[in-house]
Amino acid sequence: MDKVLAECPDIPCIVGGKEVRTGKTSKQIMPSNKSHTLCTYHQADQKTAMEAAHAALEAKTHWENLPFADRASVFLKAADLLATKYRAEICAATMLGTGKNVWQAEVDCTVETIDFWRFGVKYATEIYAMQPPENDFGVWNRMEYRPLEGFVLAVTPFNFLAIGANLNSSPNIMGNTTVWKPADTTILGSWLIYKILKEAGLPDGVVNFVPGQPVDIGKLITHPNLGGLHFTGSTKTFNHMWKTVADNLDTYHAYPRVVGETGGKNFHVIHESADVDHVVNSTVRGAFEYQGQKCSATSRMYVPSNLWPQIKEKLVAATKAIKQGCVTDFEVFMTAVIDETAFDRISKYIADAKASSSCEIIAGGGCDKSKGFFVEPTIIETTDMNYTTMREEIFGPVLTIYVYDPAHFSSVLTAVDKGSSYALTGSIFAQDRYVIAEAAAALRNSAGNFYINDKSTGSIVGQQPFGGSRKSGTNDKSGSCLNLLRWTSARAIKETFIPTTSITYPSNSPLP
Repeated sequence: MDKVLAECPDIPCIVGGKEVRTGKTSKQIMPSNKSHTLCTYHQADQKTAMEAAHAALEAKTHWENLPFADRASVFLKAADLLATKYRAEICAATMLGTGKNVWQAEVDCTVETIDFWRFGVKYATEIYAMQPPENDFGVWNRMEYRPLEGFVLAVTPFNFLAIGANLNSSPNIMGNTTVWKPADTTILGSWLIYKILKEAGLPDGVVNFVPGQPVDIGKLITHPNLGGLHFTGSTKTFNHMWKTVADNLDTYHAYPRVVGETGGKNFHVIHESADVDHVVNSTVRGAFEYQGQKCSATSRMYVPSNLWPQIKEKLVAATKAIKQGCVTDFEVFMTAVIDETAFDRISKYIADAKASSSCEIIAGGGCDKSKGFFVEPTIIETTDMNYTTMREEIFGPVLTIYVYDPAHFSSVLTAVDKGSSYALTGSIFAQDRYVIAEAAAALRNSAGNFYINDKSTGSIVGQQPFGGSRKSGTNDKSGSCLNLLRWTSARAIKETFIPTTSITYPSNSPLP
């Protein structure tokens, strides 16, 4: 950590393996100590972005024709490097740069990234093995899983470095080349990911690293050789990019693949048969881990009135006991939110709730950006099931609770399903199996990742493929073979060994 705090590197764009310093620089600062700069970085202009696309296209032929075992070895070696040589450094960069405590940093930038790379190779191996089960006599059928034509644009978020790694590696493993726009608030960690891949043997031009403003990098959306867009971020941005693709369909060499994971308004539904202590502990973690800055974070909760007094007492006590501070203190559970823009957005939601007659702040509510961007873990109790914070994604440490009559459990399930435009994650807490079955059926389309007696966060690669539908994204399930298949264009090949000797059918022959 001391090393990362002291270095403050100057990070270039990388185009075709070459460093490009545009002179248009910006800084990445610590969220919990905004006076400290972690790195400066060069932002790509439109010219650099277009050169990156050209470099990706130039590198593509050699990369896609490289035997799969050779492509796979790059990512397997990268996983081993990350697990050993770079583990401490990248954890420090993630903690300091994105405000994660040591536990959250470890499970993200090392464990999950390693899993994405190793399981990615495993899933690709399984995809290539999916071949036609039947061959007629004298015929050989086979499937070729070609990479997409063109390059893939990877636009990645601040909240998980593993996502930044995976949004490139999933297309890369299948033979595609990428242009990578990392989030401005995660440049240092993203730079380390790129360096690890290069040390692992990634050829020049396979990944082109171009931090920059959306107005400049966004021009790549209209590039005629755009093969695909791999995106994680806000629904608003994804909608804009998809509309841009739609407006330019006549200009593309082939229809681009559009894969995106956006927001969530994730729920915990509590039934009166639930284990109260388990509900409390799961909800505190689901809502306030990483300051609620997970797309899967628990942000709305429905509690039966007969359990509410004891849940409220324990939930408020547990929330008030959370230690919050700088990431350099390994005892903290929460630190600061990512930047001032996030701080201002979250604090406005809290201020509005304080002013609302239908809301009561029962825990937290404090906001302070004098040194870093600190927002207390906040719980709002509302009497309005459709209040703003029950519907809109906040992306911060704010949980809103609606207390319901347990006799109306079934109607509450309907309200949960209809209460948000998102459908990413959600949980039911109950001991009654009939209730669990009822909730699972009623909420079938309300969440792409549905949890039974578990918090709404924490999907693991290889165990719970992640993604949602509705306004939460295209549900292409990162961490599974389904996502890798999106970066292929399959070709069915039939080879005939025995020549055709006649144009007539057996039925054309005269009867004996």
